[in-house]
Amino acid sequence: MAYDFDRVHDRRHSNSYKWDIPENELPMWVADMDFQTAPAVIEALKARVEVGSFGYNIVPDEWYEAIQGWWKRRHHLEIRKEWLTFCTGVVPAITCAVKRMTNHGDQVLVQTPVYDIFFHSIENTGRHVLESPLVYEEGQYHVDYVDLEEKLSHPLTTMMILCNPHNPVGKIWSKEELAKIGELCRKHHVMVFSDEIHCDLCDPGQEYVPFASASEICADISITAISASKAFNIAGLQTAAVFTPNEGLRNKIVRGLNTDEIAEPNSFAIQAIIAAFCEGEEWLNELNAYIYRNKQIVREFISQNLPQIHVIDSQATYLLWIDCSAITGQTDELCEYLRKEAGLYLSAGSHYRGNGAAFVRMNTACPKSQIEEGLRRLEKGIRLFSA
Repeated sequence: MAYDFDRVHDRRHSNSYKWDIPENELPMWVADMDFQTAPAVIEALKARVEVGSFGYNIVPDEWYEAIQGWWKRRHHLEIRKEWLTFCTGVVPAITCAVKRMTNHGDQVLVQTPVYDIFFHSIENTGRHVLESPLVYEEGQYHVDYVDLEEKLSHPLTTMMILCNPHNPVGKIWSKEELAKIGELCRKHHVMVFSDEIHCDLCDPGQEYVPFASASEICADISITAISASKAFNIAGLQTAAVFTPNEGLRNKIVRGLNTDEIAEPNSFAIQAIIAAFCEGEEWLNELNAYIYRNKQIVREFISQNLPQIHVIDSQATYLLWIDCSAITGQTDELCEYLRKEAGLYLSAGSHYRGNGAAFVRMNTACPKSQIEEGLRRLEKGIRLFSA
C-alpha cells in the first residue's frame, strides 16, 4: 500500500471530541476516523494557510466540477451544476429541510434503528418522529414495505429521511429497494431527504446507489445531502453539499439554507473538497481496503472468542453493528460497564431506536493495533459482564 494506515496518531489534547476522555479509555464510538486525511487534502490546506488571509469566500467553478466529476466517475450519476448548493454540514441541511419543507406537528418518517441525530433534527423543530422499523431476521435487516406504506399514507406524514448507506447497520440499499421507496413516497405525496454522507465508505467490490439515480421518481421527489467529511475525515471543516433535481424543491431548500446562514464556506472548506475529489481517489481506495480488513478482524475475533454476540453483515461504513441480545436486552448498561471495567468506549444501540437496545455500535476506522487492543478490552469486559 502507498499509504500508511498502521501509523498511530496521538489525537489527545487536540480538542478532539472523540478523544476528550480519560487517559485509560479507548474510544471506538463516534463516527470519526483516527487516520489523518489524504495527503492531497493536507497539502491543499497548507497552501491555503500560506495565503495568510481568511476573509469571506466564494464557491468557485472548481468546487462544482470536483463534485460532478466524482459522482459521475464513481457513482454513475450526472449532477447538473444548478442542482448543487454548498452547505456547512449534512446535519444542518437536514434540520433546515425539516424546518423549511414541513410544518409544525407534521410527522417525519425514519427507518429505525438509524442515526440518532435524525431524531434531534425532527423533534427539536416541533415535528414528530414516525418510525418504520426495519425487519431483523436471521442477522439481516430489510424494509417492511407494508408498514412503510401504512406510515407514509398518514396525512400528517410529509417527509421521509433516508439513510443511504444505512447507519448504523451498514446496509447498501439496492436500486430496486430505493425505487420502491420512491414509488411509495410519490404515491402518498411524501418528499425524501436522503443522507448519503457515508456513500464513499463501501467495502471493496461494493457500490452504493444514489437515491436520485434509482428512478426519475426518486430524483423528482428528493433532496440529497453529500459530503467528503466521513470518507476523508474532515468533518471539522464544516463542508457539505445539497443537490436537488426538482426545481420547486430546490428553490425552497436553497432559500432555507441561505436564510439559516449555512450556505457560506469557511476559508478551508472549498479547497479540501476540491483536493479530496480531484486527487484523493487512490488514497480512498486503500482506506476502504484497510477498513474492510479491520472489520474482518473484528468479525473473526468475535466469532472465535465471543460467540455469544454477533456482528451484523454489512457492505458500507466503518461502523459495525453488534447483536448482544444473547447477554442483554439493554446495552446502555453493558456500554457503561465496558467503559468502566475495560476502558472501552462504544455506542449503545438504544440511541438509534428501533430494536437497537440490544446492540452496540463499534467504529473500526483506526490502526490495526487499536482494533486489536479494542478487541482485548471487549473480550475482557464481556466475560466479566457475563460472569
